Amino acid sequence: MTKKLNNRQRAFIDEYIIDMNATQAAIRAGYSKKTARSQGQRLLTHVDIKHELDKRMKEKEKERIMQQDEVLEFLTSIARGEVTEQTLIGDGEGYQRIGDIDVSAKDRIKAAELIGKRYAMWTDKQEVTQRNIEITLGDYDDED
Repeated sequence: MTKKLNNRQRAFIDEYIIDMNATQAAIRAGYSKKTARSQGQRLLTHVDIKHELDKRMKEKEKERIMQQDEVLEFLTSIARGEVTEQTLIGDGEGYQRIGDIDVSAKDRIKAAELIGKRYAMWTDKQEVTQRNIEITLGDYDDED
C-alpha cells in the first residue's frame, strides 16, 4: 500500500472494495456517521486513494474473471467429458437427492463448437471470382 495513506484511509479502501458504498465504507472505517457521506465522496477523489483502489480492483478482476486460457481449458474439459454436473435424482416415493451426472452429448458438442470457433475451424471459405468485361468501341462511320 501507499505510504501516504493513514490507517483510516487504508481501512476505507478495504471497506469500499467490499460493497462499493462510500458512505458505509467511511462509517466502517471509523469516520463519523454525520459526515460519512461527504467524507466517503471526498476520499474517493483523493489521488492516492483512487490510485490504490484502481490497483486493488485490477488485482481483484484478475482473480475473479476467467482469462482466455482458463476458458479454453474449461471448454476442453467439458468436450472431453471430464466434468460432471449436479442434478436432482429421484429415489422413489417422492424422495430426491442431488447427484452428479455426466455432461450431456449436446453440451459436449457445444463446447467443441466454441473451441472450433476460437480457432476459426468452421469458417466457410468463399471463392469470389471477378469477371472483367472489356468493351471496345470501334470507329463507326456515320453513313447518312
